[in-house]
Amino acid sequence: MVAVGHVLAVNLAVNPVPARSQMGSSLGFHIILACFGVAFAAVTMTAEWIGIRRGDAAALLLARRWSKVMAVLVAVGAVSGTVLSYEMGLLWPGLMGRFGAAIGFPFSLEGIFFFLEAIFVGVYLYGWERLPPWAHWWSGVPIVVSGVLGAMSVVAANSWMNSPAGYTLSHGKLTSVNPVAVFFNASTPYETAHMVLAAYMVTGFLVAGVYAVGLLRGRRDRYHRLGFAIPFTIGGICAPLQVMMGDIIARFIATNQPVKFAVMEYVTTTTRDAPEWIGGIFINGKVYFGAAIPAFDSILVGFSPHTKVIGWDSVPASQRPPLVTLIHLSFDLMVGIGFFLLVLAAWQAWWWWFHRRLLLTPWFLVPSAVSGVAAVAAMEAGWVVTEVGRQPWIIYRVLLVSQAVTPSTGVPITLGVMLVLYAILTAVSIGVPMIMSRRWRRGTAAEEESEQVPYGPSPAWASPTGPTTPPAVPPRSSGRPEAR
Repeated sequence: MVAVGHVLAVNLAVNPVPARSQMGSSLGFHIILACFGVAFAAVTMTAEWIGIRRGDAAALLLARRWSKVMAVLVAVGAVSGTVLSYEMGLLWPGLMGRFGAAIGFPFSLEGIFFFLEAIFVGVYLYGWERLPPWAHWWSGVPIVVSGVLGAMSVVAANSWMNSPAGYTLSHGKLTSVNPVAVFFNASTPYETAHMVLAAYMVTGFLVAGVYAVGLLRGRRDRYHRLGFAIPFTIGGICAPLQVMMGDIIARFIATNQPVKFAVMEYVTTTTRDAPEWIGGIFINGKVYFGAAIPAFDSILVGFSPHTKVIGWDSVPASQRPPLVTLIHLSFDLMVGIGFFLLVLAAWQAWWWWFHRRLLLTPWFLVPSAVSGVAAVAAMEAGWVVTEVGRQPWIIYRVLLVSQAVTPSTGVPITLGVMLVLYAILTAVSIGVPMIMSRRWRRGTAAEEESEQVPYGPSPAWASPTGPTTPPAVPPRSSGRPEAR
């Protein structure tokens, strides 16, 4: 969806279609892996905490297996993230050449945090059976912290493009840069909170969706119930926070990027009592197939039907975002899915409050199974709104896309190479965890024993599906290499 937005939102005079397509495809793919880099460690550590605290074999087994999947996704994400770092300079020389001293600072910090995250992913993965239980758990904390700080650093760069600050221009060149002001620009707090919550929702609901499918297929053991409940709870807690944050950000955009907000809400002219459009296609100045709620847009912006909402007629046509319908429908999709996930989480919370158990009916599990894909769609739609809605500016009211794009004619070739690469990475990202899952389900007793809980009391050797006879070997390794 991001790629489609970047392909279509073009300035025909400069024809940045290939560059926008390549950047959009790269970002649209990488952002999903970035969500796992930010949030999957927290999901894994929650399972491990339950396992250590309660001596729960199923929880510890989940944690160990999830850590292996996490390692695969971090490795693939490192490849796609490296590609992005090259694309910034190759595709957008007008941006990096003139403003690299400013926008490069948050990217540099992100590199540091990614190195820390990768190092501790290795420590965490290697530490099974080698560290005491709580020492191993604490070795995962830097992964969580680095993931959030790394996300904040990348988002700060994008926020700076929406709210440029902390630099001085003289004759078109940077003469001074305040890195703190660049990093903590006006948009950073809002975009960071929005993205981190989105990362936890995408990760939580995607992982929960996998186990929802297992539950629908009749695998009702504790292993699958925990595998669903832990990530679903994390995603569900973030859902209402995300809805509230989205409401706050919408008002921030209405004040700081009023033209973008006007396109998001189909506000053609500056007016009071502005209606809120749900759905609809904008053609020749009219909205078709949409439903309008009178004055509700003004109420959302200023808590009063008489609040003035600025329309896109406030700027010349050359400074208005293209593809009004795409931006508006992407915004509606993001909001609609956000409320869908909120209702789904509230449904389970209500059931738990009165029954103290998971809701395992098909009416609940089927939408839960698709909740992860829905969360990804909402996130991608949100980035379409953010990036296409800022057009034709690459740096808001400072630098046009047409001034930043590369004049190279070889971009279609690299675009084709990138599409092939991302097709391969997609197959790896999905295929390897599926192969691992099938092997875990079909493994022999001896193979499963090697995957069992690496530490803990004797109950930790119980099967995830129920108690079994403890193995003849002790649960702790002897320390010899062959025992590991």
